[in-house]
Amino acid sequence: MIHVIILAIVQGLAELLPVSSSAHVIVAEKLMGLNPGAPEMTLLLVMLHTGTMIAVIVYFWPRWRQAFFSSGPQLRNFVTGLIVATVLTGIVGGGIIELIEKVLMRGQAHAWVEQLFSRLDLIAVALALAGVFILVAGLVENRRGTAAAARKLAPAQYSSIGAIQGLCIPFRGFSRSGATISTGLLLRVARSSAEDFSFALAVVLTPPADAREIWRLYQSQHHHLAGMVPAAAPSIVGMVCAFVAGLLALKWLSRWLETGRWHFFGIYCLIAAIAVGYLHHTGF
Repeated sequence: MIHVIILAIVQGLAELLPVSSSAHVIVAEKLMGLNPGAPEMTLLLVMLHTGTMIAVIVYFWPRWRQAFFSSGPQLRNFVTGLIVATVLTGIVGGGIIELIEKVLMRGQAHAWVEQLFSRLDLIAVALALAGVFILVAGLVENRRGTAAAARKLAPAQYSSIGAIQGLCIPFRGFSRSGATISTGLLLRVARSSAEDFSFALAVVLTPPADAREIWRLYQSQHHHLAGMVPAAAPSIVGMVCAFVAGLLALKWLSRWLETGRWHFFGIYCLIAAIAVGYLHHTGF
């Protein structure tokens, strides 16, 4: 239970900050001697994602209602943006996953891209790339200021955000929120609008991502999940803890984003990349 609570706090904070929750959770699991690929850990991760998704809905709903649901044109633009961005995420992310599983992992039994998620060398590279992306976006935004930023997303903007999100799906360490918000900032989207849209996409993306994890778990257990029942109660506790930690993380993220400190998250990702790379080098 202590392991579950620690992982829930790590997941809740890192999932909603632009620092890659998956990278942090995988490293935390390894440090605690846990197996990230174990079925009970997969179930726990699904429940933690559910907790953070509920935190996103609770935190952002008042803002979404004002920003996207106050008029018919705003709602149509918001829904259109979500649909187009999600479709592009599926095309880009699904295409990369198919390439990895059908070409790069050809010949392996039960080839899932998730088998690569525990590789610290790949995580370190993805963290470094995310760190550079976030750092550049934050510095460019601070230099430009917010005067020219648009609060209504144009088709080119939400399409680009969706495509970039697709790049994040197969690679642990490449922060989804960091990449999507940074893309919005570079495309002159207002800070609050980029944040609102990024996490609205997260709510759309989480259920199918969790469904994929549950299906993978179902297959790994030879279509028999009765053995997962003992892990259900700790997973629910983890979901609640992730919800609370997620609310705190969102308040932190919003404050830093609105006060021009977004680039600090990029610096953190670069430091984390060095730390993970060191762990890999030592054979951890």
